[in-house]
Amino acid sequence: MKQIAKSAALIAAASGVVFGLVTPLTAAATGAPTPLKWGKCEGEGLDPRQRCATVSVPMDYADPGGERIDIAVSRIPSEKPSARRGALLLIAGGPGGHSLAEPSDKGQRLPKKVRETYDLIGFAPRGNAPSTPVSCDVEQRDLARTALRPWPAPDGSVSENMDTARRISDACARNGGELMKHISTKNNARDIDSIRAALGERRLSAWGDSYGTYIGATFATLFPHRTDRIVLDSNDNPDPVRAERAWLESFEAGVEDNFPEFAKWASGPANPDRVAGTPAEVRSRFLALAARLDREPLPWPGANPAELDGNGLRQTMLDSLYDPEDYPVLAKLMLAADAGKLPPAPANPPEEMLQNYLAVGAATICNDAAWPRSAAVYEKGVAESRAKYPLTAGMPRNAMVCAAWHRQPSEAPPRVTDHGPSNVLLVQNQRDVATPLSGALKMREALGRRAVLVTVNSTGHGAYLENGNACGDATVSRFLATGQRPAGDHYCE
Repeated sequence: MKQIAKSAALIAAASGVVFGLVTPLTAAATGAPTPLKWGKCEGEGLDPRQRCATVSVPMDYADPGGERIDIAVSRIPSEKPSARRGALLLIAGGPGGHSLAEPSDKGQRLPKKVRETYDLIGFAPRGNAPSTPVSCDVEQRDLARTALRPWPAPDGSVSENMDTARRISDACARNGGELMKHISTKNNARDIDSIRAALGERRLSAWGDSYGTYIGATFATLFPHRTDRIVLDSNDNPDPVRAERAWLESFEAGVEDNFPEFAKWASGPANPDRVAGTPAEVRSRFLALAARLDREPLPWPGANPAELDGNGLRQTMLDSLYDPEDYPVLAKLMLAADAGKLPPAPANPPEEMLQNYLAVGAATICNDAAWPRSAAVYEKGVAESRAKYPLTAGMPRNAMVCAAWHRQPSEAPPRVTDHGPSNVLLVQNQRDVATPLSGALKMREALGRRAVLVTVNSTGHGAYLENGNACGDATVSRFLATGQRPAGDHYCE
């Protein structure tokens, strides 16, 4: 979902007819798949072994004979064909991220034994360019970080957020096209099964990250006997009642779990970016500075919006807590804001990328589950959250675009269950701002006997191959290469 913090994913942040007990039609059920035509991949810095293709899938799985869309896929073959077991699909976070470059990137950090065991497969989920893309073509102001993350007004009001939700929803309904109606977590899982069939694989292994864990768990629930070895890394809370709202609310616990680590670092005597003398003073100084910027924003040329207010500081805090390597970004901004002289605003990704990311993210979240339409619901939640979790100032319970979405979900949200083979390994940092341990425990509970949870005593978003934790990395690598898991839930110091 570190990828999310460092990609367009943070610029932004079950579909169809009721299928009931009927398994949705896929490429496997609608005839033999056409062999994929692998060709050159677009992009810089890719491994020359990586090749790309497209998989044709139904836009609407309830109408498999209707309009079709393209899903872009990438592949680096097994490094030892005689040892090849199958294909390992890399599922990126988001919603709005894709893994097309990951066979060349994070895939090459996998141990050699794992790279010999699998073809490494990346893909761009439906709506994500270069798959058949969508865009809402929203106004420039609605691409701002603090518009997409629903930070309330300084007094806790949500009225401006409701206005933004209506404006973005109107643009998506006007400009998004028919595909916007069919972007959802369940359809992403169905696309994965279509990819599996197109690859000619009887079963598929997967490594899902952040929101990718929700897709991976949904795939494992809809198609349990088409799964091989499933790794879910940095796990979403799969609450079937609150669905995507549970993900947003997770930031309350995530920030409280992680801010003490930043505060300890930012009060270190030898730190050139030292903010205060003690961790408690770092927290107090942050809260006081955010409140001051709420009252008196500082001009910030080149930013969107062109000022730093309290919510801009809070958003920087949220971004920086994804990865301890980014702590200096927040510390330097706090020191500069206190001095009244801000550094240059960070460069924004290309607008086309932001528009695509926003459209996919909004469609996924809003099509998965219905959100309350009443401002009063959000006002109550924001007030409760601000009182209990002052660092996040009510944002995790505020209104997103889904509060004004034009279309009600036509399927129930994904419900992750324990039905299927025991072939899932969850790996989770103990301190994760976006997908906290409390949410991972909910995923573990939902998967039941199918899963084992490995908790790593580390900080940041992304556990496997991200922290240098030898115990956690070895445990996951062994599972991918051999299928061996710990006998029960396991803690890595």
